[in-house]
Amino acid sequence: MMRRFWVMFMAGVLLSTMMVDDTEAAELPDQLKIGSDVLALNGSGYRKKSFLKLYTAGLYLKEKSRSANNIIEANEAMSIRIKVTSKFVSQDNLISALKDGFQSATNGRIDPIQDDIRTFTQYLSGEIKMGDVFDLVYVPKTGVVVVKNGERKGKVGGLEFKQALFGIWLSNRPADSNLKKGLLGS
Repeated sequence: MMRRFWVMFMAGVLLSTMMVDDTEAAELPDQLKIGSDVLALNGSGYRKKSFLKLYTAGLYLKEKSRSANNIIEANEAMSIRIKVTSKFVSQDNLISALKDGFQSATNGRIDPIQDDIRTFTQYLSGEIKMGDVFDLVYVPKTGVVVVKNGERKGKVGGLEFKQALFGIWLSNRPADSNLKKGLLGS
């Protein structure tokens, strides 16, 4: 009886430390201004693992689209905004998850973008805490600009890297199929 009590008590403590207010998704702006382009929120959702909501993500495009392939292939300004909503997201597990995502998005063919992935993960160095916001902004002829909490960390890659990066969430093997649906506005 006492063991059952402790299991229930610990489960309650664990759940209470992981709860996230569902209004977090509403905090994504309807638009982002990227240079002279104004990008509209195409859709948003949560990245979940088991029952944890790890982050909120929003996809920003010049024109709304529900076609994942068209978005991945497009050579036009777009952005994914990620807002960390769990204290269980750390630099190490974020980088590990992104590396796994690159593997899935490219069907294991990461050799052409391996150096870009290394550079990209360097821009994610440092402490990551609940409330941090990452903007992964693709700018044609420039590459993917990585911004953390409004501070530009650097740029990396070109169209091929952007396709793999956005494929993490939008490919046929996305990190989270429900998040993919949300980003596509479905």
